Amino acid sequence: MSDNRHKIHFLRELIPSFECEPGCHDCCGPVTTSAEEMACLPRTSAAQQAAALERLDCVHLGPQGCTVYADRPLICRLFGTTPRMACPRGRGPATLIEPEAEHLVHQFIATTRQVLV
Repeated sequence: MSDNRHKIHFLRELIPSFECEPGCHDCCGPVTTSAEEMACLPRTSAAQQAAALERLDCVHLGPQGCTVYADRPLICRLFGTTPRMACPRGRGPATLIEPEAEHLVHQFIATTRQVLV
């Protein structure tokens, strides 16, 4: 396992989890993620990617919400866990992410090659 994959696993453990409202996709859209995280997601065609981008949606957004929820990237996991990225429907974990942990996630994102999801 690469060093970045270890970091991703470690950072995922720091982000509190909560259940999104079924079918909601208010915070979904085109985002960037690390190449390592992208490699774990199902491949999509260039046409699917272009269509999603045109709609300003994530290519992994389905009729019932995120189709890769269990494997979603770190940036997606942050939504709803921090006041800076609050859930527009007021959902979130009982305890928000620790500021130091959020900083580590943003630092990882800023220092890795990012690709468009």
